[in-house]
Amino acid sequence: QVQLVESGGGLVQAGGSLELSCIVSGRPSSSYAMGWFRRVPGKERESVAAISPGGGLSLYADSVKGRFTISRENAKNTVYLQMTSLKPEDTGGYYCAASDMHIAIMTASRYTDWGQGTQVTVSS
Repeated sequence: QVQLVESGGGLVQAGGSLELSCIVSGRPSSSYAMGWFRRVPGKERESVAAISPGGGLSLYADSVKGRFTISRENAKNTVYLQMTSLKPEDTGGYYCAASDMHIAIMTASRYTDWGQGTQVTVSS
């Protein structure tokens, strides 16, 4: 059974930075495409970024392009989301997820395993 555990969330002022981490256990993370999603109460879940199993391809939502970077260290079974120039609208619960797809993909329905999430709050 695959388990995903996120960390790194917190409270930060607008313009600040945070780095989220997601540790994968139960199966080598190199088997999975990985993604980061966020959810704000009252809104639909939003795909933020995705990365292919080998890390060679990454995709981003338009709202975070140029500000967020997804990366992975398969030797550590860890995926990261570096967030810079944070805005209040980036506030939400951030979740990492794993997919058996062999490509980076932003479609939430393609992800089969999810972490419990970590909260990011950006104050104005």
